[in-house]
Amino acid sequence: MTHTYRVSGMTCNGCKASVEESLSALPNVDIVSVDLESKTATIKMKTHVEVDTLQDVLSDKYKISEQKETNVFNSVSTETNEKKSELKQLFPLFLIFGYIIIASILLNYRPWDSSSFMLDFMGLFYIVFSFFKLLDLKGFPESFRMYDPLAKAVPAYGWIYPFIELTLGLMFLMRFQINIALIVTLIVLGITTVGVTKALFSKTTIQCACLGTALKLPMTKATFIENSIMLVMAFIMLSKTIAA
Repeated sequence: MTHTYRVSGMTCNGCKASVEESLSALPNVDIVSVDLESKTATIKMKTHVEVDTLQDVLSDKYKISEQKETNVFNSVSTETNEKKSELKQLFPLFLIFGYIIIASILLNYRPWDSSSFMLDFMGLFYIVFSFFKLLDLKGFPESFRMYDPLAKAVPAYGWIYPFIELTLGLMFLMRFQINIALIVTLIVLGITTVGVTKALFSKTTIQCACLGTALKLPMTKATFIENSIMLVMAFIMLSKTIAA
């Protein structure tokens, strides 16, 4: 007999492998196939295994439950609820972004200076985002290397990345070696954006490490947009300094 279950808490291929290994070790379980995208586990059993038994062999991080029959109408409802849940998860990111924008405007609105606004925005962006990464410096590198190409190739890069952000933030706010800070921003965020784009196209469900691991944010288009805004600002400012 074959049953399909919902499994919550999985964020990466490592989680998928862990769930498959744990469930496969159970007696009377023949084959376990986990789909990370749909958050489901299909289990072929010799005899029926209770859900509580399945849950007992899994880490507390994962919750397994029976998959209920759905029709067109409640499928639409589920999709809507998932979108609402995603927006709720991203609320801290939007809130922080809003605070940074407002602070940058207040610093430069009288008289208005668009160049200073962009430098202050980038400086505050780096300072705030590095703060959240440094809250869990031990856990950040592992999450970061799930999508950043350079962090995958050079694990040490994940450890120093928060300090790179902190340094760039101070350079922008103190107006120190701005050209160097702009070039580094284009390189660093350019590499990360490539990884984010690949993750989005592959529809892989992973955790975004932009605010470290303290806040469990899903990898979404919002991550791509925030990186793109920083890249556009850095390109504009670098173009202005070169033209001058």
